[in-house]
Amino acid sequence: MAEEVHEADARVPILMYHAVAADPNDATRALSVTPEAFAEQMAAIADLGHTPIGTADLAAAWRSGRPLPGRPVLVTFDDGYAGVHRHALPALVKHGFPATLFVSTGWLRGPYDTGGALDTMLDWDQVRELAAAGVEIGGHSHTHPQLDRLDEERLRFELIHCKEIVADQLGSVPASFAYPYGYSDRRVRRAVRETGYAQALAVGNGLARRAQGPYALRRVTVRRSTGLDQFARLVEGRAIARAFARDRALTKGYAVLRRTRQARGRVPGRERGPGTGA
Repeated sequence: MAEEVHEADARVPILMYHAVAADPNDATRALSVTPEAFAEQMAAIADLGHTPIGTADLAAAWRSGRPLPGRPVLVTFDDGYAGVHRHALPALVKHGFPATLFVSTGWLRGPYDTGGALDTMLDWDQVRELAAAGVEIGGHSHTHPQLDRLDEERLRFELIHCKEIVADQLGSVPASFAYPYGYSDRRVRRAVRETGYAQALAVGNGLARRAQGPYALRRVTVRRSTGLDQFARLVEGRAIARAFARDRALTKGYAVLRRTRQARGRVPGRERGPGTGA
């Protein structure tokens, strides 16, 4: 059995997935993984002796000072693509792994569908089956906008409507949130906290640490191009800065462009920045 981790400043890899699909469309291809790759990656986590935990469990441990299990790792999914149920769930169940799914409620198939989804999405029956299998269901906004570019009224609507829909459909209030595209600022983080979410995940492509605070925990992106050797390095927390050096350079450049557009009063669109989460 793995030893507990007592260090207050332990560094934890939080893996960020999106679609798990054999033949995704162009919009989701780069941020997807094949079902075979996902199964191999979960097997690698087991072989390396890591212990997957949920997002709420990690944040609660860091709040209380309770020890984490030995070699903790988080498996998270954004948006709510259908392959999470069809392909990822069997691999998670095989190894007894918990995970967290962050849903954009207006993208899921069913009564709240706004028609903006990028590919085939989960329906609510599938989300309930995932929850019953031990997958924590968190919020990811209602329509997946860039939250830091919304006015206060629209920002609150995106957060509250998402939370209320998840609570209505599952019978439990979501405790965790993930920022669409990874974008947040102090105003957004405050709104997420005041809406009642207990913790929130960004991107950042770095290891999560308690010092980041519960509303800005970093994740590392798993892509279609992530080979098994690179995946093992991510889980082990090795050479992460080198692996994402290009992403960080592109993200810095894109951040300048976004600030310039925002200063000019450009209305938020569906654009994606390089190196950001979807």
